[in-house]
Amino acid sequence: MGKLGLPLAKDDIVQLKEAYKWIIHPQLSEELGVPADGKSLFEVSVVFAHPETEEECRFLATACPDCFKPAKNKQSVFTRMAVIKALEKIKEEDFLKHFPSPPSSPKNLCVALEIQCNNGAVFVAGRYNKYSRNLPQTPWIIDGERKLESSVEELISEHLMAEFKADSFNFSSSGREDVDVRTLGNGRPFAIELVNPRRIHFTAEDMKGLQQRINNSSDKIQVRDLQLVTREAIGRMKEGEEEKTKTYSALIWTDKAIQKEDVAFLDDIKELKLDQKTPLRVLHRRPLAVRCRIIHTMRSEYIDEHHFRLHLKTQAGTYIKEFVHGDFGRTKPNIGSLLNRTADILELDVESVDVDWPPALDN
Repeated sequence: MGKLGLPLAKDDIVQLKEAYKWIIHPQLSEELGVPADGKSLFEVSVVFAHPETEEECRFLATACPDCFKPAKNKQSVFTRMAVIKALEKIKEEDFLKHFPSPPSSPKNLCVALEIQCNNGAVFVAGRYNKYSRNLPQTPWIIDGERKLESSVEELISEHLMAEFKADSFNFSSSGREDVDVRTLGNGRPFAIELVNPRRIHFTAEDMKGLQQRINNSSDKIQVRDLQLVTREAIGRMKEGEEEKTKTYSALIWTDKAIQKEDVAFLDDIKELKLDQKTPLRVLHRRPLAVRCRIIHTMRSEYIDEHHFRLHLKTQAGTYIKEFVHGDFGRTKPNIGSLLNRTADILELDVESVDVDWPPALDN
């Protein structure tokens, strides 16, 4: 090309895998009776070995030792990206000393070592209610020992795994509640990624039936708005998470006797700013920091001399238990300091998670 005065641009070079696709796609289409689509979620991976190619690449390792490092699940250190990286570093004259141009014809055929068929991940979203005060959101395992027999994640995912026939799953949600906290109202948004599912086509009626089977299997949880979503849509669940609001109901005990008028002033407090140092109970898994959080509104409900219920609308990420008892002064102000007495929380319910996702369904 150079002798003809036609420069060869990088985009003019066809990658070997692209040439392979041009050859194999029509053959697969004819054999399987379906069109080949390069953007399909169904992927056929073929791993080839060609010892001659590896020998040809060895001289590059001296030019760029750092380019070729053993990688998990790789048959050889001479991967395409590693070779490209080394070629960018080696001088042209050094390259031509070790490698003829044009290259000599290969003496042996390559060998297919492995053929794998995989489906791209499928994503399912919905909202869950948790009615048990003895159920963690995810498996509760400490030092290899399981503390409770089940979890919200497992009660939902075991049915999805069976129906979609997937290899594994990844669970995510808009926040989480403690093991002893119920989630009521419209529930908490969640999403599950199903990895390499064998079944991927589900109608709206199929999803409704799957939702019903989940709900019939346990009285500890219920799900609603169960639906298929895209990977991109899941990002909406996490967008602006700290700007979202959550509504709670807390049953509170005080050491000193109270009258209705002693707690009524809480109803008038708006946009109360808190400084919350990382709670002692989560310090083993969260970094030590002071987080500013806001209690937007409160409404008290007097019960008796030592008990009242408090309804709160707060910024997402607020530690409600610590706002009540103060966590040894790590949350300021707190209900104890506002009432000038010791206060503790007996029960806590999440009444709403104000995230407008996933879309509500008529089910």
